[in-house]
Formats: sequence, C-alpha cells, structure tokens
Amino acid sequence: MKFVDEVTIRVAAGKGGAGCLSFRREKYVPRGGPDGGDGGDGGSVWLVADENLNTLVDYRYTRSFKAENGQPGSGRNMTGKMGKDLELPVPVGTLICEAGSGFKIGDLTQPGQRLKVAQGGFHGLGNTRFKSSVNRAPRQTSPGSEGEALELRLELKLLADVGLLGYPNAGKSTLVSAVSAAKPKIADYPFTTLVPSLGVVRVDAMQSFVVADIPGLIEGAAEGEGLGIRFLRHLTRARLLWHLVDVQPPDQSDPLDAIEILGEELEQFSPTLADSERWLVLNKVDLLMDEEREALLQRVRDELGWQAPVFALSAATGEGKQELISATIRWLEEQAELRRDNPQYAEQEEAARQAIQDESRESIARLANKRAEERRAEQDNRPADDDDDDDSEVEVVYVRD
Repeated sequence: MKFVDEVTIRVAAGKGGAGCLSFRREKYVPRGGPDGGDGGDGGSVWLVADENLNTLVDYRYTRSFKAENGQPGSGRNMTGKMGKDLELPVPVGTLICEAGSGFKIGDLTQPGQRLKVAQGGFHGLGNTRFKSSVNRAPRQTSPGSEGEALELRLELKLLADVGLLGYPNAGKSTLVSAVSAAKPKIADYPFTTLVPSLGVVRVDAMQSFVVADIPGLIEGAAEGEGLGIRFLRHLTRARLLWHLVDVQPPDQSDPLDAIEILGEELEQFSPTLADSERWLVLNKVDLLMDEEREALLQRVRDELGWQAPVFALSAATGEGKQELISATIRWLEEQAELRRDNPQYAEQEEAARQAIQDESRESIARLANKRAEERRAEQDNRPADDDDDDDSEVEVVYVRD
C-alpha cells in the first residue's frame, strides 16, 4: 500500500430541506388552515479516527465528499427526512487544517475520536409556522439554508513515544526489528526505508512504548536533498528522539561529523524540536575494540559537549539493547508523572509541542515553495520554439500504439 501522509480534500454538508406550503383540504372541514410541514436538516460531515488505518491513501484520488441534503416538508404537517451525516475515517494522529488559511481545526489523537468539520444546513419552515391570530392563511415558507463547504488539508503525524533519527544505513530499521515485533525492510543500500513505520517495544505485560522509524536524512535535507524533510513531521509528536549513529560508516567518515550535520538539519527544520530531549545511540559497536569505544565516547563528550545520555549498542547482536529500553521506559514514566503532578510543566510541554508543529509546517511549506520556484525558473529558461525563423523541413512520424 502506498504511504500517503498529506492530502487536500473538499467537504460539503447537506442543504436543509425547504418548508411546505399546504392547506388542509377535508370534507366537512371548511377553512382547514395551513398544514405545511418543515423540511429536514442537512447532514453534517464528520472525521472519525480509525485505529485500523495507517495512511491517507483512501483520499488520494477521491477528493470531494458531500453529505445528504434534507428532504422538503409535506402536507399534513409532515416533516421532511433529515439528511444522513457523512463519516470519513482517518488514521489516528491526523491533523485537520483549513487549506487556504492553514487554520488548525482539530487533531484526532485517540481511537474513535470524532470531529465535525462541516455543519449541515438548517431546515426550512412550513407555512404552519407562520400561522397567527391575524394571519390565519399564511402563504409564507422559508427555504433550507446551505450546508457548510470548505477545503481541508489532512496531515498524518504518527503517534510515537520515541522517534528514530539518523543517516541512511545507520541501522534504524535493524534496531526497530530487534526491540519490537515490527519487520521493516532491511538491506545494505541507502534509503531502504522509504516510508515511516511503527514498532511497539514491550517491556513487560504492563509496560510498552512505540518507536517511529523514518527514512534517513542526509546533509542538505532541509534544502531538498535525498528524501528531504517531509517525513520529519512524524517525529514532531515524539517525546524522545534516539539519534542513531553508525560508528564505522561505509565511507570511513568521522561519526562526529554525522552527529553535527544531522543536528544542523534538525535545527533548520524546527529549532524547538532540536532542543528537545535527544539521546545519542552509537550503533555497531561490536565492530570496535573496547579501547576504541571508550575513546569515541570521550570524544563525543569533549568535542561536542554532549550532555544528554549516550548509549553504545549493536542492533545486530543485541548488545546494549536492554539498557537503552530500560532507560527509555523509565524516562517516559517520569515524564508522565511530571505532567500529571505539575500542571505548569504540562502547559509548557504542550506549548513546546505546538511550537514544533508550527515550525514543521513552515519548513515544509518553505521547501515546497522553493521547489515550485525552481520548476518555474526551469520553464522560463527553456528555449522557446521559433517556427518562423526555421526554414528546414520537419519530418512528422506517426507511431501506432
């Protein structure tokens, strides 16, 4: 299944049914009076978080959705049928914004959570509603109002406690497969991981957390190199980042350079996200001697001034895996306790989460605008065909498909 994490759709609620103009006509009942019923309300449009979905691919090609209109009223004071509401299932973690202004409408983060995005039109009134002591035979009705219609941008951001950050072939997918039951594709060529994936790390029967693996970043990702920064949005909800580093890169480069480069790319994407909790995970340490490991750890602290925790492990052999998992679950539980007992801390964290969301949208929009400008420049620089100055014969060849 193709992974789609952003779409734009148009939704329209149903129109309210018109009121009825009718008078009672019955034998032996003179001047029966008005009996026109009201119309029915138009159906509304709802988005519903469905835990069985993990992509927005259902909205890749069908982009327009409309709820049912309300039925008009009829005689004998009969009310028209209400339009049926339209429910659109989306993955858990979907952010809903207005397409034009970017205004945030809602965020579906819990299974079964519902959000009304378009209100159905109000029903029209039949002439019975206008009856009074001075107007016993009213011929007034009202039409139903139009339902709301708007364009929405749906953004899927995976819900994970921990996000994996690293170069291609740093061993992120291998680590996810080692600590969880997930089975991502693993190969020895760059960009094996093309779409984000989730893995549930189960510590015991009552303790677990979710890890998100995204495609690798390279230098210049903020400018569109490699797969760009599009998939970094899936780390914006994570409370902790594991910065995975290959201690022996295939190109024999310095691992500390990779740490600094990805830190700069993360800073360009979202300064707030770059300042959040990020642990350094040195992978493939089974390829190093004990003295080399210690020397590398010391360089990280001395040359980079790294203050956050540093872990040395081998995703292939499992060495150091348990220490990383235990420290992570302990940190996540401490953070949950802090949010529960300290409302001010919870508010500050929520403000930081919102800042990360805003900065990520700005970065992705900036990169999209840059690419659009580059495409326009290429078209402007393309040499135009000048048929008037070309007297050479042109051979036209027709090819049958």
